Amino acid sequence: MEVILRENIREAVKILYNSDVPEELIQVQETRKDFKGDFTLVVFPLLRFSKNTPESTGEKIGEYIIKNFPVVSAFNVIKGFLNLEISGRWWIEYFVKTASADNLVESCRVAVPGTILVEYSSPNTNKPLHLGHIRNNLLGFSIYRILSSCGHNVIKTNIVNDRGIHICKSMLAWQKFGNGETPESSGMKGDHLVGKYYVIFEKECKIQIESFVNSGMDENAARNAAPMMKEAREMLLKWEAGDKEVVDLWKMMNSWVYAGFDETYHKLGVDFDKIYYESETYKHGKKIVLDALSKKILYKNEDSSIWADLTEEGLDQKLLLRSDGTAVYMTQDLGTAVDRYNEYKFDKNIYVVGNEQNYHFHVLKALLKKMGFNWSDGLYHFSYGMVELPEGKMKSREGTVVDADDLISEMIDTARDVSLELGKLSDFTPAEKDEIFRKIGLGALKYFILKVDPKKNMTFNPVESIDFNGNTGPFIQYTYARIKSVFRKAEQSGINENLSLITNMNAGEKEIGLIRIFRKFPETVIAAAEGYSPALIANYCYELAREYNQFYHDFSILGESDERVRNLRLALSRMTGEILFKGMWMLGIEMPERM
Repeated sequence: MEVILRENIREAVKILYNSDVPEELIQVQETRKDFKGDFTLVVFPLLRFSKNTPESTGEKIGEYIIKNFPVVSAFNVIKGFLNLEISGRWWIEYFVKTASADNLVESCRVAVPGTILVEYSSPNTNKPLHLGHIRNNLLGFSIYRILSSCGHNVIKTNIVNDRGIHICKSMLAWQKFGNGETPESSGMKGDHLVGKYYVIFEKECKIQIESFVNSGMDENAARNAAPMMKEAREMLLKWEAGDKEVVDLWKMMNSWVYAGFDETYHKLGVDFDKIYYESETYKHGKKIVLDALSKKILYKNEDSSIWADLTEEGLDQKLLLRSDGTAVYMTQDLGTAVDRYNEYKFDKNIYVVGNEQNYHFHVLKALLKKMGFNWSDGLYHFSYGMVELPEGKMKSREGTVVDADDLISEMIDTARDVSLELGKLSDFTPAEKDEIFRKIGLGALKYFILKVDPKKNMTFNPVESIDFNGNTGPFIQYTYARIKSVFRKAEQSGINENLSLITNMNAGEKEIGLIRIFRKFPETVIAAAEGYSPALIANYCYELAREYNQFYHDFSILGESDERVRNLRLALSRMTGEILFKGMWMLGIEMPERM
């Protein structure tokens, strides 16, 4: 419609003012909600042709459009803005042509799809997944679904940080204090058990550090001198040297963690097409570093550590291999990036990683470029904000993180309490109730996190997220369940929807309001894909659910006696349900048909 309006406006200016207007000067946009109209022409750029006031210019163009383009039913001019109202008949025609949410999604598909890798999760095997990981996983998985909906070939990847000093900390603490404890003997999930020993290490190490500090040593030196820290470093060297006892311990404890991670991923409803392991990719990273050193792209320090000089790139000196030959995070990231490109020849590799790693990814991209990997232009750091609780920031070392499994269970329990309080599930079996509680609890969690602009820090409040009113997942889920209930009742009454009955109808203001929102769905999905922002989809779904609930409140659907009007309202209900289902699917949220 915007294109057709621009053509008619251009014609109007040519006839009225004998002038050919450059296309970029005809600015047509959706009318703001506080004004009457559907589309607005910004008149000011056309004053050079009319040689008249904005009001007079707008009036003349509006009169010409009304006379020569009957799809426009009315207009008004406010200062330098011409607001045009499109006829209800046109909106109905548009709606009938669209027919389904699938058709709307089809229009989101890009002309030239790319191969895009999305990396998310990236856990360490020294602790369980926590609230921060939940935001990471939900963002990554949703970005995958949004990009896939636009036609891209998207590969979901994960890099598991399964080696390094932090892993050795958990291993050493278990070795010293574990007494052979296993997930089976303790009844704990494997990732929780390993995380317990990471906290134990830090507590024991802290006691040693405080002892040195009290004797006059500065804190950094004290940490390096602490016996626990020294033993952890020695264990890392043994691991890299392939010491059988250390490697066997590492394999055993990591297997506990992987089983725990898989259980949490399943609960969250996320998965991966390919999982990389730092214990494998760091080896390739070391080869890449040594090759770059031989080509004098990198330099060796006096202590035999290997560095990159990135000062010409506006960065600093970057350590790539320590003096003892052990690798750092950057080393494995180099290996992982090259391995991925060799395997998939991606157009873009999106790293879903928090904003505290912004500098790291600037360095990674600059390093690969310096080493001659020109495809590194396709690396993109999707930098998102931190998630906190009302009580403040979480700290892994102190064991004050919010465990992902505990939070998921809490959300399901809260959904159970709220739903039972509302008393709407009396005729459901216990199994059906449990499934609905699960969908509502997870829907509340996912929606509350994804509705926030990813770039912003956020505070997660479990109580606010589960509210059945307002901008929440349960409110949108309830709207969908309400629509499904309408169609169950229609089927019981023998009422069938027939689109052919609504052609050539005139729509009222409320019907047009819904169709306007339908029309925004493709552009919202495209904007969400281009900006990697699930929040756009989430808030669109809320806007549509809110508008439909007002429509449902104001009008009878099945009780409408006029068959054509009843069919229109049924068709609008169906489309609303389809779009809500599709939009929430892009967020990874399941929609219960009964609530």
